[in-house]
Amino acid sequence: MKILVCISQVPDTTTKIAFSDDKKQLKTDGVTYIINPYDEWYALVRALELKETGTATTVNLVTVGTATVEPVIRKALALGGDEAIRINTDSTDPYVVAAQIAEYAKSEGYDLVLCGKESIDYNNGVMGAMLAELLDMNYIGFATKLDVANGTATVNREIEGGQETDEVALPLVVSCQKGMAEARIPNMRGIMAARTKPLKVVEPAAVTALTNVAAYEMPPAKSGVKMIAPENMDELVNLLHTEAKVI
Repeated sequence: MKILVCISQVPDTTTKIAFSDDKKQLKTDGVTYIINPYDEWYALVRALELKETGTATTVNLVTVGTATVEPVIRKALALGGDEAIRINTDSTDPYVVAAQIAEYAKSEGYDLVLCGKESIDYNNGVMGAMLAELLDMNYIGFATKLDVANGTATVNREIEGGQETDEVALPLVVSCQKGMAEARIPNMRGIMAARTKPLKVVEPAAVTALTNVAAYEMPPAKSGVKMIAPENMDELVNLLHTEAKVI
């Protein structure tokens, strides 16, 4: 069984966000980038577990980005991927990302494609479904558990008020979330091996974006907290009626 894991580069959660003067781009100076946690901790690690148990034979990684993403994809290789593919373009449009990966993957014979449920920068959560449609594969989103046997995947996912278990024939696209696997840290052997593992660069297909960034803006600053004396319940009730907001 061949597995393809989608890897995206995102700013570290401690990054101080700033935008360009026209508010259409994130300023990248001094920004530290990491593997999207949902891709790394859940999709990639579960793929590696399936290989370690003999269920999968190959775990390849794919990312869409310029040469600046190569340190991140090398880290993913250090965790245990066999080969990385970088599609040489950059876009914030999830359809473009999905279409580029689909264009590469459709002729490679992958049985299972795994991705994180969303990236932590844009939080769109739509790329996996788009990819499944473009590849004409079954899709299950927001999965918390995945097992594969005899060409059939058994997948658990959260639904409102409980859990759902699905049995789905391969090939299959699954977006993964917390519960799928336990995070790993690359060891020195893996880091050294990643330096020589193949990283193939593929030129992008001609794809028209469906969205564009009109502008970025920071959320409004948080207002101060009003402290009410315990004996002044009348004022508290008045403020709850006149100033409190339901979020």
